[in-house]
Amino acid sequence: MSGTSADGVSAVLVEISGSGLRTEFRILAYETYPYPPEIRRMIFELFNPSRGSVDKVCFMNFVLGELFARAAIRVTESAGYTMEEVDLIGSHGQTVYHIPQVRGVDGVRTRSTLQVGEPSVIAERTGVLTIADFRPRDVAAGGEGAPITAYVDYLIFRSDSVSRAIQNIGGIANVTFIPRGASIDDIVAFDTGPGNMLIDAVVQHLTSGEMMYDEDGVMASRGMVSEELLSWLMEHPFVKRRPPKTTGREDFGEHFAMRVVEKAERMGVHGNDLVATVTAFTARSIAHNYREFLEPICKVDEVVVGGGGALNRCLMRMLKEELRGVKVSTHEDYGIPAQAKEPLAMAILANEAVSGNFNNVPTATGARKRVVMGKILLPS
Repeated sequence: MSGTSADGVSAVLVEISGSGLRTEFRILAYETYPYPPEIRRMIFELFNPSRGSVDKVCFMNFVLGELFARAAIRVTESAGYTMEEVDLIGSHGQTVYHIPQVRGVDGVRTRSTLQVGEPSVIAERTGVLTIADFRPRDVAAGGEGAPITAYVDYLIFRSDSVSRAIQNIGGIANVTFIPRGASIDDIVAFDTGPGNMLIDAVVQHLTSGEMMYDEDGVMASRGMVSEELLSWLMEHPFVKRRPPKTTGREDFGEHFAMRVVEKAERMGVHGNDLVATVTAFTARSIAHNYREFLEPICKVDEVVVGGGGALNRCLMRMLKEELRGVKVSTHEDYGIPAQAKEPLAMAILANEAVSGNFNNVPTATGARKRVVMGKILLPS
């Protein structure tokens, strides 16, 4: 899969046995294959409605299909396996636009979402049964199509004695809350706000594109948080919106990042101080959502952090400070590398789909009912 940061294609080779609550897995290999600069530039054009023309969407859909297929082949061969030994491929694709709010035209009202990375290309190049395009089925059932990993989080992290918040920090930050002893209908999942997206955009602006992200949180750790700017950021309406809620570049992308930069300049917040402040925004918005929407359900005993944000030491320190008294661990503590979690989730969702199991969570997405997400493409 490729997340909202669009760094590259993350792939995992995983051995899965069983399905549903009997699911067991073993990660055999994982890797992220960075996008070449020109392809990444073209992907980011797709995110902008004024630049992402329909011919570009059409072309990049097939380009990314080729790259996804190559990633599947490379990660498989890196572990000493052949594609003939692979039973199925699960592919999320690259989200280019997500409209969680209902819109209407000529009497038709609907939400919508669009992922590219043509799965027909993946099936054709690999010769493997491919399950892809998970989100639209949930949207068709009245949901927002996100977050879609809540079901997988439940399978992996449910507990009879511990209430866990599974916090992914990718481009966007999202949480799955699993109260102790919960059934699938008891879990709550939603986007909390920006993850790395705003941090990355600010770093790229400050370094004129020489740095794509704040590695290890070094820039943020050298700066001072501006409480004035942070307070302004915390007024963003999405942070305070009640779940179910999802977001993306439409709220926290390039346009918003430039607003933040301009606001910071007027406040006299520059350089590392700005990076520190937007990093603190991610941490504080997560904590705010916990206090407002999770704690009223029951106490959060443990937070398990995954995604690229788990590798940002300054962000992790800030999050622990915001969540004093709560155990904060990472996916690595449970044997799941941070960069492997999201593609692992796609593999498990695909396994559930071919098993005929419902794999969405209506309490998370707002769907009217449980459905089987994923389109199935047979190998040739």
